[in-house]
Amino acid sequence: MSKFAPFIPQSLAALCVATLILTGCSSLRSTKVTDADQLYDKAKQDLNNRDFAFAVKNLELLEARFPFSNATRQAQLDMLYAYYENGDKESVIDQADQFIRENPTHPRVDYAYYMKGLANFDRDRNFMERWFQIDLSKRPPETSRTSFQDFQSLVQRFPNSQYAADARQRMIFLRNRLANYEVYVARYYYNRGAYVAALNRTKYAIENYDGAPATQTALQLSRDAYTKLGLLDLAEKTAKVLASNFPEPTTTPTAIH
Repeated sequence: MSKFAPFIPQSLAALCVATLILTGCSSLRSTKVTDADQLYDKAKQDLNNRDFAFAVKNLELLEARFPFSNATRQAQLDMLYAYYENGDKESVIDQADQFIRENPTHPRVDYAYYMKGLANFDRDRNFMERWFQIDLSKRPPETSRTSFQDFQSLVQRFPNSQYAADARQRMIFLRNRLANYEVYVARYYYNRGAYVAALNRTKYAIENYDGAPATQTALQLSRDAYTKLGLLDLAEKTAKVLASNFPEPTTTPTAIH
C-alpha cells in the first residue's frame, strides 16, 4: 500500500460500501420493474416455470410496492397457490383469511376458502407419516376438524363452485377420519374398563358421523359396554340397531391387545 494513500476508518469504509450496495440494488430493482403489471407478469412466468420460491418473492414484492393495483388483487389469489406449492401451509391459511376478510364479495373468493381447507387438509399428514403409513386414527384430528369446517363453509356458501365437488369428497374422507379417532379413543377406554367413557365416545361418533364405516364398530363397542355395565336392556336395543344397519357382522375383535 502506498504511503500516500488516504487513511479511511474501517467503520466509514463499511458504511460507504453498504451505501453503494443499497443504492445499486435500488437502482437495479427500479430498472427491472417499472409497474405492477410488469412485476405480475414476471411472477406468473415464475409460476408457469414452477419456480415457486421466486414466484412468492415477486408476488410479495408486488403487494408491497403496488398495494392498490388491480394486478395485486389477482396476485393475492396466485400467492395462495405459490405458497401452497412452496410448502408454506401457514402462509396459505393467513393469506386466505386476509383475502376473505378484505374481499368477501370477490367473484373468486371461493378459491380462498378452498385453498385454506386444502392447506389444513395437508397439515394433518406430513411426508414422513405418508412414507411410513402411520395410522392417523391414533392422532388427535385438530387440523382435520378445521379442514372439514373450511370445506363445509365453501360448500354451503358456494354450492356451485368449481371446487365444491372436490371439497365434498374431502369432507367424506375427513368425516371418516374423525369417526375413526373417536372409535380409537372409545376402544382405549373400553380396554381399560372405563365403560362409561367409552360409551360417551361411541355416542358422539354415532351422532356426529352417521354413515361413516366406523359407526359399525362404535355400535359394537356400545353394545359390549352396556353389557359390561349390566345394562342389558340398552345392550339389547343397541344390538338390534346394529343388526338392522349392519346385517353382516364384522370379524374384527372389539378389544385391542
